[in-house]
Amino acid sequence: MADTTGKRRRGGGRAGNAARRGGDVIEQMPWRMIENIDPPIEPLTPEGVEAIHDCAMRILEEIGITFLNDEALEILREAGCRVEGANVRMGREFVMEMVAKAPSSFTITPRNPAREITMGGRTMLFGNVSSPPNYWDMELGRKVPGTREQCANLLKLTQYFNCIHFAGGYPVEPVDIHASVRHLDVLYDKLTLTDKVMHAYSLGRERVEDVMEMVRIAGGMTDEEFESRPHMYTNINSTSPLKHDEPMIDGCLRLVRRGQAVVVTPFTLAGAMAPVTMAGAVAQSIAEALCAIALFQYVRPGCPCGIGTFTSNVDMKSGAPAFGTPEYMRATQMTGQLARFYGLPMRSSGVCAANVPDGQAMWETSNSLWAAVQSGTNMVYHAAGWLEGGLIASPEKFIMDCEVLQQIQRYMEPEITATTPDHTAFDAINSVGDSGHFFGIQHTQDRYTSAFYQPFLSDWKNYEGWEAAGAVWTPERAHHLFKQIIASFEPPEMDIAIRDELAAFVERRKAEGGAPTDF
Repeated sequence: MADTTGKRRRGGGRAGNAARRGGDVIEQMPWRMIENIDPPIEPLTPEGVEAIHDCAMRILEEIGITFLNDEALEILREAGCRVEGANVRMGREFVMEMVAKAPSSFTITPRNPAREITMGGRTMLFGNVSSPPNYWDMELGRKVPGTREQCANLLKLTQYFNCIHFAGGYPVEPVDIHASVRHLDVLYDKLTLTDKVMHAYSLGRERVEDVMEMVRIAGGMTDEEFESRPHMYTNINSTSPLKHDEPMIDGCLRLVRRGQAVVVTPFTLAGAMAPVTMAGAVAQSIAEALCAIALFQYVRPGCPCGIGTFTSNVDMKSGAPAFGTPEYMRATQMTGQLARFYGLPMRSSGVCAANVPDGQAMWETSNSLWAAVQSGTNMVYHAAGWLEGGLIASPEKFIMDCEVLQQIQRYMEPEITATTPDHTAFDAINSVGDSGHFFGIQHTQDRYTSAFYQPFLSDWKNYEGWEAAGAVWTPERAHHLFKQIIASFEPPEMDIAIRDELAAFVERRKAEGGAPTDF
């Protein structure tokens, strides 16, 4: 482990710091966790919550969940669950006892403690697009397999934008790197290009262990310091319907035993992988999530766990996944009610089915983001950059989404709804009376620079002004900003000795063969 005492040499600097101050390409809102000041929308009656809960418990008691993980089967058998082959049935009393051990909120501290995040309560966190195999930008004009350079550029956007709180999975899968060592290169890029909380894929022992060690090295921590609190997290999906696979459960068990955070997010598409009714799809999703959380709490009581929702519907004409639909919005709100019922932090997503960053992309994404707000979501995955149902990552879409995220942040500022005498502004109204205007009065002059949200991407000129300025459409403006941000980006500071230790670990693990590519 590197010596982290005494005077440190630093790598990175100006632009990494500039991004934290607001950046020199755009004037953006400051880094801060968003507090959701609105009460959540609750479409379910108390009887409706109880009905979905009861259905989820009956699924676990009477149908059971398949665990394709021998260690999990042995643990659950020891816990008194009914295990027949790979099928596990567990009683509701056991499930609720275990789930009650999970904390209602927890913090995750990355290598830069100023970027610490809290998951739970009223906090809202936004993350970058994660895991698409393909990439699209306006310069290419077509969908292509992802590369390391494209992945790194999207990580730079993740670091640059203050409204992005955590670095989720690979923002695009760099298929130009062999799968056995891909995690090593991408995590090196993540840890050097960003200083925000990051994620490990639960895809086999080697990947999880490598990522934990790299996060430990990057933070200059001993093993004991790393295990003393969460410094990273994983997110897993069940294999719907009613199944958990080997590597994801294995990865979670490794992480929780070392004190790191886990989010369990069933991916249920109503009409295909779950019942066509949203109540049925949500009930199945809840059952798939709670059984895994119960396992993790049995192994390490009090370990940080979140429940996720990724319940949407298919297009019944084609079978293709649909996102940002009215059904998706209601399913997210319903899951929010159930998450509060269980006292668990919740994760949802910013999603769309559009293939390019067009109007459809933005209204579907906006629907899903506002559903996150309405549901009381704490962690929003894929909040910036997602296209084609998660098969494409786009820098233009990333930047367009960040405009929406900033608007949500501004919407949540208590200043807008303050009602002090200065805010109700009787004296200002009295001074103008029934003639004149408010532009020139002192009340306005004192506030004109900060009274309203100022966009960095939206164009508020009229048609003639827009036309005179070159008639540039929104994705084109986003592309121009993308190029400027990447050209001026410098990574955040990192101790050079730590960077060298991180690079040496990557090279050693590559020489050892990395990780197997069959799970």
